[in-house]
Amino acid sequence: MKKFVIAGLLLAASGLTLAAGAQGSGPSPYTECGIGASIFKDTDWAAATSNVTWDLGTTALSSASYSPEMCSPKKVKAAMLIRDNYAQISEEIARGQGDHLSAALEVFGCSAVAQPVAATQVRGEFGRMVSTSSYGGQSQIQKAGQMYQVIQSAAQGRCGA
Repeated sequence: MKKFVIAGLLLAASGLTLAAGAQGSGPSPYTECGIGASIFKDTDWAAATSNVTWDLGTTALSSASYSPEMCSPKKVKAAMLIRDNYAQISEEIARGQGDHLSAALEVFGCSAVAQPVAATQVRGEFGRMVSTSSYGGQSQIQKAGQMYQVIQSAAQGRCGA
């Protein structure tokens, strides 16, 4: 009976290994995801310790599994900046420039030289976004999420970020 249990455990473990994909692909859940990565952006050991201490790493593992694109500290910082300064960034997008818009583009790796071109793209895309009929009924977090996508897209397209 023990042999069957051991064989079953080994079989299950091998299935998990195959399902995990290539080793090293994706973010490191304990240092790049979860609460720890948000608090300790540049200190891997502190991020890992915080994640394990806070909730045994379940938040970090969940975010790495379900939304790995958000595990980058850079992306978390950009999302928080946009969420917390949505109104100011909206006004600055309408003007075509401003400190908050520049900061958001900079977080995505957009240099000061490339920012005017990226800001023009953001202004056009954001203008189309706010003119849709569904925009007014969205929550603040939904609007911030869309703004994040617009700014990220412009930074990738115009700044090589």
